[in-house]
Amino acid sequence: MATPTLQAEILKLKKQRNAVILAHNYQSKEIQELADFVGDSLGLAYKAKETPADVIAFCGVHFMAETAKIVNPGKIVVLPDLDAGCSLEQSCPGPQLEAFLKANASKNYYVIAYINCSAHVKALSDCICTSGNAVKIVEAAPQDRPILFVPDQNLGSWVMEQTGRKMDLWKGACYVHVEFTRDSIQAIKTKHGDAKVVAHPECTYAVRMLADEVCSTEKMVGFCRNDPAETFIIVTESGMLHRLEREVPGKRFIPGPTGHCACADCRYMKMNTLEKLHDALRDLSPQVNMDEDIRKRAEKPLLRMLELSR
Repeated sequence: MATPTLQAEILKLKKQRNAVILAHNYQSKEIQELADFVGDSLGLAYKAKETPADVIAFCGVHFMAETAKIVNPGKIVVLPDLDAGCSLEQSCPGPQLEAFLKANASKNYYVIAYINCSAHVKALSDCICTSGNAVKIVEAAPQDRPILFVPDQNLGSWVMEQTGRKMDLWKGACYVHVEFTRDSIQAIKTKHGDAKVVAHPECTYAVRMLADEVCSTEKMVGFCRNDPAETFIIVTESGMLHRLEREVPGKRFIPGPTGHCACADCRYMKMNTLEKLHDALRDLSPQVNMDEDIRKRAEKPLLRMLELSR
């Protein structure tokens, strides 16, 4: 099916299904241009909760579609590729976290879970956060309880730097962001001396130290738009460059190189395609569902996050 025809068929199916298409910043150019909303995890969570649509077609990874289902139990949520996972989600299995919390029950942890985790992990948490609101969520946490931050140790480390709040960190990481190295970023920074480095907090400390700005993907748009610099080295997943080029025209965006290549692609994010999106809307499959007890327990910390982030 030719791409223009395929796009037209997707839009036709979207109307027939009364569907909304949500896409993460890391999706392909073709999917971003067809979506009703493109954003980061926090923005997508708000859009998912507020949509009047009957069907949510979530172009992202599994935990994101799960999040949409958690706050929309009565809606159909489809994910174009059910195997689109996340290395961070995989680094913190729900049963493992549950066993850890039971073994350390005397510590009475206040658990803050980065949204890149399963519904099971969310259900075990006190509050959820994204990279865009993690500082605010940690600052709002009770002072009389130790914090366990799961699953991203790099984001947790950055939040500790920003807040001065000590936390115990789960040893998880995003495989894409840890592939960025100090040497590769320094090399491209030397080549483009006038460029500013904008990095995601999932990057390692060594990379963050080279950055002019460390922020969520959503905040990258505002920073690049408002900063007087004309060239930016973007140290996050490559899909972000398309959104920046669309929304901040006239400026130059260079992909941050990893240790072995010129940019970073998340193999999970790129599993979604226009063809799979078309089939998901046509067949209303694959759907994302979960145990209702898990969903209800996971909904509480998610809603707490949305309330604190207003």
